Amino acid sequence: MSPAAASRIAVVTGASSGIGAATARQLAAAGYRVVLTARRKDRIEALAEELTATGHQATAYTLDVTDRAAVDEFASAFKTIGVLVNNAGGALGADPVATGDPNDWRQMYETNVIGTLNVTQALLPALTASGDGTVVVLSSTAGHGTYEGGGGYVAAKHAEHVLAETLRLEIVGTPVRVIEVAPGMVRTDEFALTRFGGDEEKAAKVYAGVAQPLTAEDVADTITWAVTRPSHVNIDLLVVRPRAQASNAKVHREL
Repeated sequence: MSPAAASRIAVVTGASSGIGAATARQLAAAGYRVVLTARRKDRIEALAEELTATGHQATAYTLDVTDRAAVDEFASAFKTIGVLVNNAGGALGADPVATGDPNDWRQMYETNVIGTLNVTQALLPALTASGDGTVVVLSSTAGHGTYEGGGGYVAAKHAEHVLAETLRLEIVGTPVRVIEVAPGMVRTDEFALTRFGGDEEKAAKVYAGVAQPLTAEDVADTITWAVTRPSHVNIDLLVVRPRAQASNAKVHREL
């Protein structure tokens, strides 16, 4: 389904790698003009060049979603947009609550929750003006269940889930849908590596023995499917896991 002319712009945060980059590729293929935002200018510019070289429309904009002034300036360029994919975020550390680093907790809250709040607030008028807007919040199964060593990330993702759920209640009756996609175990180049401070051995253990974790493309496919449903269809919450993962704490490993 091709997007209507009034809602052809899709903004994707955290588009420099992983799920964000894969989502930008798939939304572009679905007919959207994608606006790629992230802090890493070189990455999003390279992706924009890749997409335009294959006949799609893409623009790169360097943005830190935790900087409200910068977000407001970015949003001022748009009168209407059709889709906002709040993908920017991530995890830091896996320490228990008793010894977790408050700075890590604060940073995860700022990027996952306040960043999503900043961009959603700033672009909501343009989404509404389109007459057919969609807000996607990429949360996590961590936003729906706890696990040991995940306290800070789990807390942030629970907050992001509540943000999406509350927004949906508050704007019902407006022409804007709120979709939450909550992935389970996804193997990307950077997520676990970032979480463990670049420790490749620790990062590898997350996926050890799991035959087929989800890929960034799997999640992007899910997001694109939800976004391209008819306007009256709202996918409130879509939880997607690999077959080998029954819950956050129950994973089949072939070791």
